[in-house]
Amino acid sequence: MNSPLKLIALDADDLAVISTHVQDAHVQAADIIWRQDEKRLVIGMNRLDWEQTLAGETSPRRLVAALRFDRVLACKSRNIDLEAPQAALDLIGIEFHPGDPPGGSALLLFNQGAALRLDVECLECELTDLGPDDFGTAPAG
Repeated sequence: MNSPLKLIALDADDLAVISTHVQDAHVQAADIIWRQDEKRLVIGMNRLDWEQTLAGETSPRRLVAALRFDRVLACKSRNIDLEAPQAALDLIGIEFHPGDPPGGSALLLFNQGAALRLDVECLECELTDLGPDDFGTAPAG
């Protein structure tokens, strides 16, 4: 196994790299944790190991990963039912829309028109792999 990925985004270009690595990640509504007092949003996910997949190694593999945004002033959701913790979402990508420097909004786009908008003091995001998805909870593809 490749060493676990750990990426930090402090600007839109960095966030575009993280967005590429989390494309097609599976997320359950229960794994979206908004800690308003800490100005932090954490999302647990099963992401596709794009490095392994693009290298042509065997079958696609999924990794358990955590995506964290800090310095979040507000978190708004669209078409995400937080009352249905088992609701499954597929992350399409993440965009950053600048506002008053250094702030702006991070937009997390999911399938079926679902989205999260994070208004941030400044962009501070981290993606960390936690290990392989050994439980087979999320099929590849």
